[in-house]
Amino acid sequence: MHINQIKKLNFRSSKLNSYVAKWLAMLMLSVCLPVMAQDFRVGIVDTDRVLRESVQAIQAEKQIEREFSARDREIKVLAKQIRDLQSVLEKEEVTLSQSERRNKDRELANLNMNMQRIQREFTEDLNQRKQEELSGVLAIANKAIKVIAEKEKYDLILQEKVYHNPNIDITAKVLKQMATETGSATH
Repeated sequence: MHINQIKKLNFRSSKLNSYVAKWLAMLMLSVCLPVMAQDFRVGIVDTDRVLRESVQAIQAEKQIEREFSARDREIKVLAKQIRDLQSVLEKEEVTLSQSERRNKDRELANLNMNMQRIQREFTEDLNQRKQEELSGVLAIANKAIKVIAEKEKYDLILQEKVYHNPNIDITAKVLKQMATETGSATH
């Protein structure tokens, strides 16, 4: 045989093997897919609802409120001082000397800068604490989801969705499992 004849033979056999492989794969899929589809369980968890309604999320929110209430009161007191000083400046604008007016304006500007700095720090600290607490709640939720998935033999549980059928929503089960875990952790 010549080299060209050998190349043609190899090409034909590789094409034949490719067709056979594709045909066998399609045959296997047609047999296996209906069997797999019958046993495949999917669940959906509404993460936003977990972060709003879970016992842990509610407790975390209350804890954060307690931690930041003193700083919040401090900001409110400072805001009242600023309003009072502005009111005094408006009422006594005509009677104040130019130097008194300049001193009060400087005091007001300093209070405003201090207020902005305190509010910015407050917001940054509050957001950081919220993220810490929410990540803890999500860790507990993920643990609860795994318990439910193993116990009820789910193949796939999703947390992000655009649309889902309410029949596959297991958020209530996750919330219940999370509450159970909180109850067992306190005993």
